[in-house]
Amino acid sequence: MFTGIIQAVGTLRQRQRLGGDQRFWVAAGALDLSDVQLGDSIAVSGVCLTVVSLDQDRFAVDVSLETLERSILGDLAPGAEVNLEKALRLADRLGGHLVAGHVDGVGILLGAQSSGRSQVYRVQVPQELRRYIAAKGSICVDGISLTVNALYSDGFSLNLIPHSLAQTTAQSWKPGQRLNLEVDLLARYLERLMVDRGESAVESCLDAASLAAKGYS
Repeated sequence: MFTGIIQAVGTLRQRQRLGGDQRFWVAAGALDLSDVQLGDSIAVSGVCLTVVSLDQDRFAVDVSLETLERSILGDLAPGAEVNLEKALRLADRLGGHLVAGHVDGVGILLGAQSSGRSQVYRVQVPQELRRYIAAKGSICVDGISLTVNALYSDGFSLNLIPHSLAQTTAQSWKPGQRLNLEVDLLARYLERLMVDRGESAVESCLDAASLAAKGYS
């Protein structure tokens, strides 16, 4: 598990083909690797990957064909910057929200505009993910825990403060860019509970009264 609080920006140094999969070598940048061991998990732009080789200032992860096809990792060329976060420990503070590192889909950045010292980004979302996104709810974008500003028929908007921009790859996002998306885990589990009760999560009204009537407290 992760928190979506980016610890460093790294750089993809090499992609090595291994059958249908690939091995990525990532320069860790400011990420402290002194406590990282083989088999540990590191989120690379929001994708939970396992460390399979380790040097003083870089690490390697194996990326499956499934991950390459379902995330933006397949788009990246050597030299690309990536957001990095080591796995959450039980004693750590949960500064963002609970993030599994399992990408649900890929969004497209439609545009950006300044709002004071912040930047507001508009993101287009695949139709099948829109029902999981709520205004002022949490979403993970390229590994960054962010709050949904507003909803639109085709997606949502985000507001990033100067600190978030400076500490992540978001400062270099451009219109048309593809972004990894992971929706809030609670939305996924709530839908699963309702499906198991023989209800349609899409058609059901999720207000307090209707949930109470269905036995949820």
